[in-house]
Amino acid sequence: MNKIGVFYGSSTGTTEDLARRVAEALEVETQNVYDVSKLTEALVQEFDVLVLGSSTWGAGELQDDWYDGVKILKACDLSHKCVALFGCGDSDSYSDTFCDAIGILYEELKDTRCKFCGATSTDGYTFDSSIAVVDGQFVGLPLDEVNEESRTEERIAKWAAQVKQEIR
Repeated sequence: MNKIGVFYGSSTGTTEDLARRVAEALEVETQNVYDVSKLTEALVQEFDVLVLGSSTWGAGELQDDWYDGVKILKACDLSHKCVALFGCGDSDSYSDTFCDAIGILYEELKDTRCKFCGATSTDGYTFDSSIAVVDGQFVGLPLDEVNEESRTEERIAKWAAQVKQEIR
């Protein structure tokens, strides 16, 4: 059984709430859900699967705590780890940078030799542009608690089932 750690960056509490809901869907114990500001190399090494969540800020930027978190992750050997990404954005007011933070995490980590899992179809999403879309699909799970909150539970459940299959 793969040990999963969930790490999130949250400024307003939305991503923290989503991280806990994602963890529950993945059957991750609450003690394995961390604010990314607590991330250390030793902590990274405890897990086989890293689930990373960030909201998108400003003109498509990572949540502030992730800048140090990314440096820590890049210093680690991720070659035997699976990484699943999730994030929240506003597809109406920021449709041109929708969930860009997960795209930034992907770009920052793609050369670490980790295996990404949890890509999501763009079907059912309304947005203009996102760097989180690679090869026609999102590199992780985009969530919109502002405009599409009613779809969050279904999206998390479907994504968690997919991730569980991919990490077997």
